[in-house]
Amino acid sequence: MRIRVRDLRLDLDHKDNEIKKAAAEKSGILMENIRGITLIKKAVDARRRKVYFTYTVDVEVEDDIDIPALVSLSPDVSIIKEEKKEEIKPGNISLPLSPVIVGSGPAGLFCALFLAEHGYKPVVIERGQDMERRIKSVEDFWRKGKLEPESNTQFGEGGAGTFSDGKLTTRIGDVRVNYVLETFVRFGADPEIRYLKKPHVGTDVIREIVKKMRNEIIRLGGEFYFDARLTDININQKCLKSIVINYKYEVPCSLLVLAIGNSARDIYRLLMKKGIEITPKPFAVGVRVEHPQELIDKIQYGDFAGHPRLGAADYHLTYRDKETGRSLYTFCMCPGGYVIGAASGEGQVVTNGMSYFARDTGIANSALVITVYPEDWNNEPLGGMKLQEELERKAFKLGGGNYKAPAQKMTDFLAKKPTYSLKNSLATFKPGVTPANLWDLFPVEFCEVLRRGLHYWDKKMPGFIDERAVLTAVETRTSAPVRIMRDENMTSVSISDIYPCGEGAGYAGGIVSAAVDGLKVAETIVKKYAPPQKRIEIEGEELVRGSLL
Repeated sequence: MRIRVRDLRLDLDHKDNEIKKAAAEKSGILMENIRGITLIKKAVDARRRKVYFTYTVDVEVEDDIDIPALVSLSPDVSIIKEEKKEEIKPGNISLPLSPVIVGSGPAGLFCALFLAEHGYKPVVIERGQDMERRIKSVEDFWRKGKLEPESNTQFGEGGAGTFSDGKLTTRIGDVRVNYVLETFVRFGADPEIRYLKKPHVGTDVIREIVKKMRNEIIRLGGEFYFDARLTDININQKCLKSIVINYKYEVPCSLLVLAIGNSARDIYRLLMKKGIEITPKPFAVGVRVEHPQELIDKIQYGDFAGHPRLGAADYHLTYRDKETGRSLYTFCMCPGGYVIGAASGEGQVVTNGMSYFARDTGIANSALVITVYPEDWNNEPLGGMKLQEELERKAFKLGGGNYKAPAQKMTDFLAKKPTYSLKNSLATFKPGVTPANLWDLFPVEFCEVLRRGLHYWDKKMPGFIDERAVLTAVETRTSAPVRIMRDENMTSVSISDIYPCGEGAGYAGGIVSAAVDGLKVAETIVKKYAPPQKRIEIEGEELVRGSLL
């Protein structure tokens, strides 16, 4: 029998055996009756003058033990009811060909892994390069400003999350989250992600995990094709017939999973052309801010800043602007990280945040983004995408037309005056920054919301407004600007053989939620169809086959 004990508060220097002792005291269970404990959640509580670790644990005891009254009386102590895991059995509808998955980000990878584990031999096509070549292309862009439009920080094996902090936080509360976390651990992530409140794996670790997942999918009968861009979908009487890769290879297709990521603008345009229903959705745009990490640590942890067991501090801030009704919030905060170039097309400047597992650069960064709504572009399906493109082109021009990003000291932004020099500043953006005035980039309304929000946050976190802080633009890829409409069967409302999923389809907002959405699609396919009669084989001289790498 397992008993869950919540809200155990221990000093930063506590020893491991003190967790068991605290759980025994809170639950009323004798130490000698505890067979073992499992960490369920670990977090930092910095709300008071003293900083603590807080734990939730599962205490394992014999089934016949007398349960203390505390278990039924305390809201922090409860008996865990064991839930039966749903057994997913293959359906009986004939499936001539293996499912084709477009995109190898979290949604595509986890969809492919689940299908492969159940014998469905999925075929993943990825417009970008495999991991090794992709890393080289991205680093060339950061060093030389040489952009590869088909393989960059947005496109390629692992998706956009490959070059990120690798955050695994989520609010969705889906039982599949455990499968996602366990899979990451299985392929190389630190086991602590199982219980940390804010787990992350880091860009360096996630790259290796993605490659191992690819190899496992191939071992189970699946296949990958890189440098394979979806350029057309052939439909006859609302039935999927085939797809076209790189404008020249027509491939018969029974089921198509669209795990395209939120930057696949050409796919959105293709779907519109094919009459597949897309609706606009809200998202957010803004800048990246960088502070000295030691400043954020001091603000968050006070005198405990620098404690070896705490690591680099993070933050999450929100602001509701009364004058405009818009929200401003921090997004994808990266302790000890970098701001990176994340463009996926020529003539664009796009920012993102990235951290290695160690989070040890000494500089904290976060997106500061303002909500935008379909009403801002007259509810046109692709209007949000056009807004993104407009801001990215303006940022490219303001940065000098060479993929350097326009950047401004925070204090200059608040004073509405240009920054003339960023020499020796905190700015880490690769390929580089150009001093600018960001009031020339955004609509005045957006700038005013950001200005008011910064002053509000400085009251919540005194010191947030700092002379060293730098704002770098432009952050536009917070989430998909559209939703590919699907029904209760997870299929497109327009074509029943197409399964939109993940962040690019408008149904997720991060690595874990995208992975979970991919799993939902995979489960739906397995429950409906029998394993495929034949695996698709694709021929093309420029295509790179995963099983041959």
